[in-house]
Amino acid sequence: MTSEQFFQSHDGLRIHFRVYGEEGDAVPVICLPGLTRNSRDFDELANYLSGTRRVITIDFRGRGFSDYDENWENYHPLTYVADVWTLLDLLGIKQIVVVGTSLGGLCAMLMAAQQPNRLAGVVMNDIGPEIHPAGLARIQEYTGRSKPVTNWQEAAEQTREIYGEWLPGLSDEQIANLARRAFREIESDVPRLDYDLNIGRAVREIGPQKGDPWAIFSALKSTPTTVLWGQMSDILSEDIVARMCAAKPDLEVVPVANRGHVPLLDEAECLSGIDAILEKVG
Repeated sequence: MTSEQFFQSHDGLRIHFRVYGEEGDAVPVICLPGLTRNSRDFDELANYLSGTRRVITIDFRGRGFSDYDENWENYHPLTYVADVWTLLDLLGIKQIVVVGTSLGGLCAMLMAAQQPNRLAGVVMNDIGPEIHPAGLARIQEYTGRSKPVTNWQEAAEQTREIYGEWLPGLSDEQIANLARRAFREIESDVPRLDYDLNIGRAVREIGPQKGDPWAIFSALKSTPTTVLWGQMSDILSEDIVARMCAAKPDLEVVPVANRGHVPLLDEAECLSGIDAILEKVG
């Protein structure tokens, strides 16, 4: 069972989310998407997990079916985390497992720093406290600057151009599916990227968040945490992974072969890693 719902943020935006499965004894899961992505990225995973627990997916403001923010400076992790807490409080969820892809994983760290007792477990998909400079430069360069497309074939070609190097071996069908998650026909039959292009401006102009990211990561010291590491990633380097393990010796690292930024969460390694942490937290 899946339901499409909306809630109002603290500053009046209409935020979209989906709920899969039914409430039960198992700790629920919330899935937080990457920078320019949305809740559709988690549809297969949510269906997979919802047989045993409730799963919530969210479109951060400025993405998917959520409202765009007139103030582009609100496009940063602290705002997204505030929206997530609003949703969890609305649903009456006291404890949650967070599956966060890239930006979503950074949000999970902030959640742990703010309300550590509410996080039963965390899965960070190809992200750590630091972002490798090469990957950061790549993201800053293309976010919000992609050429408009006129049809779904062009959308698929652009998707392969952006992600193909980091997700080698995907079939045309898989690329088309990835494009369907990233683009949407909104006001016509022409697909367009399903996010506010001002997010690119925020990435380039806001700058790094205040505070020591490694100190924020330390908030996960008592929280079962798994890192899914795309071994070709230009965002999460081997050196950063090693530093994460040194800072948190019980960290579970799941290497994902033949993947860069980011694993799609349908890989066998990813599913096994997620299953393992969910079995641990109950």
